[in-house]
Formats: sequence, C-alpha cells, structure tokens
Amino acid sequence: MDLPEPIHDFLLVFLGSGLVLGSIGVVLLPNPIYSAFSLGLVFVCISLFYILSNSHFVAAAQLLIYVGAINVLIIFSVMFMNGSEYYKDFRLWTVGDGVTLMVCTSIFVSLMTTISDTSWYGIIWTTRSNQIIEQDLISNSQQIGIHLSTDFFLPFEFISIILLAALIGAIVVARQ
Repeated sequence: MDLPEPIHDFLLVFLGSGLVLGSIGVVLLPNPIYSAFSLGLVFVCISLFYILSNSHFVAAAQLLIYVGAINVLIIFSVMFMNGSEYYKDFRLWTVGDGVTLMVCTSIFVSLMTTISDTSWYGIIWTTRSNQIIEQDLISNSQQIGIHLSTDFFLPFEFISIILLAALIGAIVVARQ
C-alpha cells in the first residue's frame, strides 16, 4: 500500500499494539470464549499487516482460512465444552506455569539475540507491488501455488490432516 510515511508508521504501531494485546489476551484470559475472540483479533491484525506489505492474496487467505475457518472451529468446539470444568481448581500459579514461563522466556531471549546478531544489509527489500523477484511471467498467487505444490508439499499435507482431525473431533463433540 502506498501510504505517506507517518500514516504507514501509525498503522504499524496501531496494528502491532493490537497484535500484542490480542496475544496477551489469548494467554491470560481465563474464559476460553474470550481467549478465542482474542485469537480472532490476532488473526485479523496479521492479515492487515499483510495488506500493508502489499500481499493482498495472502491477506485474503489469512482472513478466509484462519479467521473464517480455524477460529470459528475453535469457538465452535469451546462452546460445546462444559464451562464449569475450567473454574473448579483455579489456582493462580502452578509448576506448569513456571516451566512454561522459563521456556517462553528462553525462546524470546534466543529470538532477540538472533535478530540483533543478524546482518540485515544483504536482504533485498521490495518497495513496489508489481516487482516480482523470482520470475517475471507469473503472478504472486501462481508463485504461492508453485511453492505449495513443490517446496511445502509435505507441511501442507500435514496441516490438512491436522485440520481434518480437528474437524472430526468437533463433530464428535457436537454429536454428544
């Protein structure tokens, strides 16, 4: 999107804060419905980031697949669960929380050191939406299709199997 720089920077900060607040809401909210809605906010903010970086096809796929299918499936399965089982043994802090905090902190520190140690000068940044790096004759959606059917075929199939299992699990829960 060709926006003036102050507006672009404001949108980046606004979407980034929405992304951070939504992800904190996913982790910290005790009600699973509110947590699922926060996850939907995170998915929408990610798709708006894609729109800001001129990746309109990926933004549309993000909205359709993650917000329209995955998040609705999560909300659907959470609504069929018994809500009282979450509040029976509610403790403020457990051993698992401490282990999770240590693992997440170590991942965060390793990511921050990797990002700060990386030389970002050799990376080619594209600024025009019509500039295609790989091939000049095919569109962005065709490039995504080529990568999904060649380089990322196995992960794509694993994701489809996991989603099929989640759908079957939601149907089994709904039938009870």
